[in-house]
Amino acid sequence: MAVLEQLEPKKVFQIFEELSSVPRGTFYDEKVSNWCVEFAKNRNLEYIQDEAGNVIIKKPGTPGYEHSEPVIIQGHMDMVCEKEEGSDHNFETDPLELYIEDGYVKAKGTTLGGDDGIAIAYAFAILDSDDIPHPPLEVIITTDEEIGMGGANALDLSHIQGNILLNIDGEEEGIILAGCAGGVLETLTIPVTREKVSGSVMAIKVKGLRGGHSGSQIHEQRGNANKILGRILNHLDQGTDIQIVSVNGGSKDNVIAGSSEAVIMAKDLEKAKAIVNGMEADIKSEFSSDEPNFQVPVSVAEGTEHALSKEATRKVIFAMVGTPYGVQGFSRDLPGIVETSLNLGIIRTDEESIALMYYLRSSVNSQLQELKSIFQMWAERLGGSHEESGEYPAWMYQKESKIRPLMAEAYKEVTGKDAVISTVHAGLECGLLSAKKPTLDCVSFGPDIPDVHSVKERLDIASTARVWEMIKNVLAKLK
Repeated sequence: MAVLEQLEPKKVFQIFEELSSVPRGTFYDEKVSNWCVEFAKNRNLEYIQDEAGNVIIKKPGTPGYEHSEPVIIQGHMDMVCEKEEGSDHNFETDPLELYIEDGYVKAKGTTLGGDDGIAIAYAFAILDSDDIPHPPLEVIITTDEEIGMGGANALDLSHIQGNILLNIDGEEEGIILAGCAGGVLETLTIPVTREKVSGSVMAIKVKGLRGGHSGSQIHEQRGNANKILGRILNHLDQGTDIQIVSVNGGSKDNVIAGSSEAVIMAKDLEKAKAIVNGMEADIKSEFSSDEPNFQVPVSVAEGTEHALSKEATRKVIFAMVGTPYGVQGFSRDLPGIVETSLNLGIIRTDEESIALMYYLRSSVNSQLQELKSIFQMWAERLGGSHEESGEYPAWMYQKESKIRPLMAEAYKEVTGKDAVISTVHAGLECGLLSAKKPTLDCVSFGPDIPDVHSVKERLDIASTARVWEMIKNVLAKLK
């Protein structure tokens, strides 16, 4: 017996369960891409499968809607693949093990893939129906969204006629997204010269910070270990004689760094330790209860190291402290929503250089370009270089929209509550798709998926049903 067969909406959960038996991680979504094609073939629906594995499925409008403007329903087929420690689950070969608990659909020991399996379930349930009124449909299911949005980047939209796009990739019911940030990874590389130095070797570690997503949580002013370490090094450089040996911090460019470590040569060890201790106390006081586990432990040894020259040391500290960081501007159309920010996510040291990796974000493309130009200036002043990679465009908020008020109205009719119109300070496929086709009128939404991307990820059953009614409501109005 199927695990989800008693749940409503029945067709949505039936398709979600079928999908959950198909492995579909980022960069290995061939099986699920072919599964989507078989779904279309079995229902005699027109389809396109491109070289990137993206699948487009088209269905004519129902009676009375045949000549309506086509509507695009879009989501992605890959999921984040995380599992509990000790689990032998193989995401490339094994189906997910679904179960129901406390009003949620969950997966045993792994992520659920509600992001974005629920988009496929909704879209395919409509494609499979003969009793849901709808305009001509163009369903787009992309590959490799979770890392780099490669499918959307490769997608050819010349096959698409519609201009209204429903992106079902939200994770909080009642939030209707109307824009997203564009982003780019900016790497500032500072060449260094080294010299042999003997004396006190001091390792300074900033640790215990909460970290977090560099887009959605940047406004919370969480501590960034790389920036804090730069501040400590700056005070050391101003208060005593030091030379950096190495600086390494952060794990991912799009994550607020939770830990960072510098190894330095200190001529006056006791003075250097006093400065670090004083800085630790000051920063703890500044954070109050926001960073309860913040620590700056120090270890000391005697030895000889190939340390950076004093000039190179000061250049690195200058970059760590002086480069812009955090929220740079808020939206003028949606008060309180972050528009532009950047995060120093990673610092890495090798023999000849130190690289600082920043993730830049803005929902206004011109502001993103402005930040990029600032790093070009920094590279020139420091005698270094800068490199940009993985850039994707913003989906800029548009004051005028046909679909946005219809979505808000549908949510009100289904739930009795007002929807929240907002933007997200992170990347969505709507940004790439809108850049390819500027006439698109997009919204992004979805049911509640708590703990998305973690092994605790779960899909709210009641919320799934409400969003299903909302989708049907909107499609019926687009005659």
